[in-house]
Amino acid sequence: MATLNTLIMVCLAYVVFLFGVAFAADRLASRGRSTWLRSPLVYTLSLSIYCTAWTFYGAVGYAARSGLEFITIYLGPTIVIVGWWWGLRKLVRVGRSQRVTSIADLISSRYGKSNTLAICVTILAVLGVTPYIALQLQSITLSFETFAQADPSAAVYRDGGSVFWVAVGLAVFAILFGTRNLDANERHHGVMTAVAVEAVVKLIALLAVGVFVVWGLSGGVAATMARIDASEIGTWQVDRGRWTAITFLAAAAFICLPRMFQVMVVENDDERHLRTAAWAFPLYLLLMSLFVVPIAVVGLDLMPAGANPDQFVLTIPLSQGHEGLAMLSFIGGFSSATSMVIVAAMALSTMVSNHIVMPIWLRAQGGGASVSGDVREVVLLSRRIAIAVVMALGYFYYRLSGGGAALASIGLIAFAGIAQILPALVGGLFWRGATRTGALVGLSVGFILWVYTLLLPNMGGALMTEAVLSQGPFGMGWLRPQALFGIEGIDPMVHTVMWSMVLNAAAFCIGSLITFPSPMERLQGAQFVNVFDHSAGPRGWTGSVAQSEDLMIMSQRILGAREAQEFFLAEAQRQGMRGHLPEPTPTFLEKLERRLGSSVGAAAAHAMIGQIVGGSSVSVEDLLAVADESAQLMEYSSRLETKSAELSRTALKLREANEKLTQISQQKDAFLGQISHELRTPMTSIRAFSEILREEGELSAEDRQRYAGIIQDEALRLTRLLDDLLDLSVLENRQFTLDMVSGELGKVIDRAVSAALTGVERPIRLRRHRAAERILVRSDLDRLAQVFINIIANAQKYCDASEPVLTVSVHDVGGQVVVDFIDNGSGIPSEAQSMIFEKFARVSSEKAGGAGLGLAICREVMHRLGGEITYLGGQDGAAFRVSMPVARDLAAE
Repeated sequence: MATLNTLIMVCLAYVVFLFGVAFAADRLASRGRSTWLRSPLVYTLSLSIYCTAWTFYGAVGYAARSGLEFITIYLGPTIVIVGWWWGLRKLVRVGRSQRVTSIADLISSRYGKSNTLAICVTILAVLGVTPYIALQLQSITLSFETFAQADPSAAVYRDGGSVFWVAVGLAVFAILFGTRNLDANERHHGVMTAVAVEAVVKLIALLAVGVFVVWGLSGGVAATMARIDASEIGTWQVDRGRWTAITFLAAAAFICLPRMFQVMVVENDDERHLRTAAWAFPLYLLLMSLFVVPIAVVGLDLMPAGANPDQFVLTIPLSQGHEGLAMLSFIGGFSSATSMVIVAAMALSTMVSNHIVMPIWLRAQGGGASVSGDVREVVLLSRRIAIAVVMALGYFYYRLSGGGAALASIGLIAFAGIAQILPALVGGLFWRGATRTGALVGLSVGFILWVYTLLLPNMGGALMTEAVLSQGPFGMGWLRPQALFGIEGIDPMVHTVMWSMVLNAAAFCIGSLITFPSPMERLQGAQFVNVFDHSAGPRGWTGSVAQSEDLMIMSQRILGAREAQEFFLAEAQRQGMRGHLPEPTPTFLEKLERRLGSSVGAAAAHAMIGQIVGGSSVSVEDLLAVADESAQLMEYSSRLETKSAELSRTALKLREANEKLTQISQQKDAFLGQISHELRTPMTSIRAFSEILREEGELSAEDRQRYAGIIQDEALRLTRLLDDLLDLSVLENRQFTLDMVSGELGKVIDRAVSAALTGVERPIRLRRHRAAERILVRSDLDRLAQVFINIIANAQKYCDASEPVLTVSVHDVGGQVVVDFIDNGSGIPSEAQSMIFEKFARVSSEKAGGAGLGLAICREVMHRLGGEITYLGGQDGAAFRVSMPVARDLAAE
């Protein structure tokens, strides 16, 4: 009994240690000192959550029962992370760009934000992971029983009574550290750090037992190899069907298990960490499997007949009197089980809350998304309850199944269930034609076959009678669960994998081919398939100013008052708005949807914003993202296109003219507001500082000089604004005379460069071909220089390249000299190019400091000089062309 009591104390101390690690990591993250927590090493170790009690205990039992077939559970994830690294990178990029919170959220987002599909994935995940949770509870219980066998008074440990308290403890840990914050995209640094620590502990424990077996019991590597050769385990017997099926299941589970998706995608801080994981994680798996065969062989030789091979990692050290090593082994197995259960419970609770509880709660709220109430508390409470429910399901499965099945068989049951998500997931990543209907049909078919052919038959007769197993339902032998369509003699696992995955994928493809995706599905499909080209995510919302307050109310209920207000204020400042309510532009609504989606899921966030905004539109970016699908759309409208082509062109011209007039009117109104602001701001400063200077109070000479300088600067600012207004008025009314003289073009450009770039903090770099600039032009050189100055100053101000470069090229086109100014920035959006020479037009409200008159003045100047200024589309950056009559080339003189 001393051994058992000591074990319990060590176990409790270890749990307290994990609590301390998780708490310390959360504290560091909250203080912004979490750089090392985001390292590739922690990320790789967190992936070791794949190695649960199945691989710690069950791999040895698997090897003892089935020989080298245990390798398949390590081979599957190794193939994926090494051979499908590019696919995992795409999956991580999609997860980050869409801000998904779970694998159900990702599937839902891909297929038009369908919450119905998310519910199906959630139910499948819960049922698929339940056997796996039962497996972890069973492993811990068996470990306690192993230490309690010699104590007659410890019946509670031998009859499985301890499993209840283990489940309760794991649920409490997951609730404390998995639901501390609402935003699922805020990394759970505490839990992930604890998982990384447990990864090291279980690896050290298994290696310690392996070293003891090889060098302490077998006498070294050579003797161990001879012992393996003499054992049946060392016989290389490969059942190709089972090896292929189980390797496939392990690979699919590595991608689709909710806990693996949580650590690999949701908790990923940098997709470059996958590069480290691509070699470090297979190395970890290699070390975990290194001593499996020696432990199994020695256990079969040393332990009595009938001993449970799943417990050899514990029973071998105990049989040799090494209680310390046995306790270390127990802590390793305990780490393997607890890390899996905690993260799985967190992931499943997020899915249940976002896709089942929240939609039901929203539907029950008659007032829609903006009625009073605290959504934040509802979500957190639902996640905590969901964790408790998930743990309870695992406990009840353990009790129903009798807890007697081998660990490996329970793990494979869970793997086969989770693998049903794979066709919809992979198809959604690479096939834009995949539809919600196809995904629903495929998931349903695969789920039903998994439950019927594998889950129920392994429930120990609790839910499926022996008559159904042997004769089929209602005596229909061709529907026997483990011999569908009369095909007999196949291993039950291979049978389930073959039928469920083949029919799942077939139903998915057929359902997608016979149905047409909705507009939202097409847009999301393009975003997923071409994620590296369209990582910005989905677009399309439109809203009105009146809805901003409702959006604020809703956001405060989900994000909390302070966080929501900061988010809205930052957006209002970015838009240049006064107050804390921004305009609900498509860009802002897209950001808000993603921000809310990280807390309540993409489908729920989309529905909540839809309740307030009431609709969405398709942006130019969206149309470009799905441009290659236009052939399908044109097929439906080809007959109408011929008859209405002329009418469409006329309507398009009228619409463009109307839009341009509307933009001009809006910009004129904006201009009046801007002029009022531009006049009022310097006048206010001049008045305020003038009153300070007039006061009789004592001011230092330095202060007086500074205040006088401010007044002078603001007066100059007013003068520049008034000069622009007067200049434009004079040009438009032709109330000026031109001083037409001949001069060298290169010297005019030199003057413009000096005037535009002198004194700026980071001048743009110029590229010029001075030989081509030796051209005489006849023009008003001062006015021409004014045009050049404006263009160069704009390039300096708006070029967004990391190293701004402006190329000035001069050449002759059709008897006119042409000067092109092309920078290396992102250029002017196509929708704004037609308006940039209009009065009051400003392309960017973020960087603009003037009233939008510069290019309008340039256009009028060039018109009076007999030339022209135009914008060149199709260039890499912003490009302006100034053309004018040429006098003669200086080289000819």
